[in-house]
Amino acid sequence: MLSAKSRPYIEASVPVLREHGGAITQAFYRNLFVEFPALTNLFNMGNQANGSQQQSLASAVFAYAANFDNADALAPVVSRIVHKHVSVGITEAQYPIVGRHLLAAIQEVLGDAATPELLAAWAEAYGILADVLIAAEKRLYAERGTAPGEFREMRVVEVTPQSELVTSYTLAPVDGLPVGEFHAGQYISVAVDFADGSRQIRQYSLSDAHAANRLRISVKREPAGAETPAGQVSNWLHDHLQVESVIRITPPSGDFTPAAGDGPLVLLSAGVGITPMISALNQIARVDPERSVLFAHATRNEHHHAHKADVAAAQAAMPNLKVVTFYEQAEGADLAEGLRAGLLDLQALPTWSKSEATVHLCGPIGFMRAQKAALNAAGVPDSRIHREVFGPEMLDQLA
Repeated sequence: MLSAKSRPYIEASVPVLREHGGAITQAFYRNLFVEFPALTNLFNMGNQANGSQQQSLASAVFAYAANFDNADALAPVVSRIVHKHVSVGITEAQYPIVGRHLLAAIQEVLGDAATPELLAAWAEAYGILADVLIAAEKRLYAERGTAPGEFREMRVVEVTPQSELVTSYTLAPVDGLPVGEFHAGQYISVAVDFADGSRQIRQYSLSDAHAANRLRISVKREPAGAETPAGQVSNWLHDHLQVESVIRITPPSGDFTPAAGDGPLVLLSAGVGITPMISALNQIARVDPERSVLFAHATRNEHHHAHKADVAAAQAAMPNLKVVTFYEQAEGADLAEGLRAGLLDLQALPTWSKSEATVHLCGPIGFMRAQKAALNAAGVPDSRIHREVFGPEMLDQLA
């Protein structure tokens, strides 16, 4: 628990971090990578290039300062961070390095305003958070029976185009041993070593039900945007992976488990956010096909509509499954049953119990913000709304 001496300084930091958080995190990463260039292997350098990773850390620091006394608010965020850290192999020894550079960045940006008392308060607050994360990560490593940074070789046994930009890769362990248990909705980390000696690690949701000797991921090729670079890892996977290729992964991680429970379920997704929802849908079709499920997905058009075959198979197996798909670009064609034009609209969905159903969201951050607002307006409480968020948007709701 934070000491009474430090509390006023952390509380006073909230408006300061709101104003200067971006500058602090930019200084943090710049100095960290100068001293420890090998740590770039653990960070998404595409997010570094477009500034979203810096904003993510700024949001994290701000959120912690604003909620340090609210364990209930921090708990789900801590869980997400722990799973992400374990998936990329964060170690206890790295925490003091991060803490030292974070304090140095605060001092660099705030100058004389970073008094010894303020820095001491932040050192104490960071130490408390680090202890919580380290303990939780140790438990998760132990539960999985793995060490930090331990990867497993997997052989590609099937490559299936799912849409214009999304391809599925089915993986089997090279060692022939079972893949181990995982929950529908979890993800794995994939490590790619490039010709220049650098390594990048990315997370991809598992996109099929649990199987003893197979895992499947679905990867969207990320082309360059007006202000964003092309996806380094996603493009490499699309360009190089074929049947018999071998890649290295970490065991499944993540606390997003949309297939859990047995009550009515609403799965809302957009774009490549469909992948964990397909994993959940396939799992439910296998173990609880009578369950009441509403599956709604939004995508650009027919050419970008991934996993149509999986959904069709689930419809054949699940009598209480309702499926609605929204095409942003309907191209003037007659829409078949279950298809709608435009963005995903709650009002266009079949009737469902707003008080009983559990709702899961996955997709771009703008999509999830809009859908959460619409769900709240429709009377769905926050306790029944769950989101799968990767990367810089992880702390969006809390911050």
